Amino acid sequence: MQLIDKTALITGAAGGIGRAIAERYAREGARVAVADLDLTAAEATVQQIGDAGGEAMALAMDVTDEAAVEAGVAAMVERWGGLDIAIANAGIQHIAPLHALSFTDWRKVMSVHLDGAFLLTSAALRQMYRQERGGCLLYMGSVHSKLASPLKAPYVAAKHALLGLCRSVAKEGAAHRVRANVICPGFVRTPLVDRQIPEQAEALGISEEAVIRDVMLKDTVDGEFTTLEDIAEVALHLAAFPSAALTGQSVVASHGWYMQ
Repeated sequence: MQLIDKTALITGAAGGIGRAIAERYAREGARVAVADLDLTAAEATVQQIGDAGGEAMALAMDVTDEAAVEAGVAAMVERWGGLDIAIANAGIQHIAPLHALSFTDWRKVMSVHLDGAFLLTSAALRQMYRQERGGCLLYMGSVHSKLASPLKAPYVAAKHALLGLCRSVAKEGAAHRVRANVICPGFVRTPLVDRQIPEQAEALGISEEAVIRDVMLKDTVDGEFTTLEDIAEVALHLAAFPSAALTGQSVVASHGWYMQ
């Protein structure tokens, strides 16, 4: 097991990518704090991890609320004595053309993705800097950290910005043995993506099948969705990597949709 004696906090971990990473980390020996806006769903994930022989705790956390983030980090540190891995995974989406996008909807998407990532970063770094062993920050980016798509301006802008935040953490955190990297998935069949399919079909005036075939998977090498397991594997590799040889980087897992 690659994460024995490690502690991890993952936001948006009650479902989708966050849950897949939480479950994988627990199987690899980590103690995992499952942070989510939906405490009941977080507790269900914790129960699943426990039933499989892992150790986890649930945290109610609105990542846009500084006090909630600070309290969540403090609670897991009090329970387990430290924080080795922090993953800013919580995210939302809003589909609309720029000319019809309200500032309220713009700010909501940016706040969850970017402000939430900053708040977790700030709280995590203060803890990691106190630890001789340092730590690892991971950010859930996207192929949209590299490319733009119509109807997703705030999401694209936020995901691009995470690259800059990560690189800043990599530079500042190096002296404290803190690494930072961004995971950039292609389309993964999560509830977030499933909601986009009919929304984009309506906005573009095409069928849902055409959204999948001609929009989401058009530029992949094999017409396949990236899987939860794919992203959990990347997250494990980055968390377990032994040195600062791999820091400030973005790792794309997208079936060739974006190649760098």
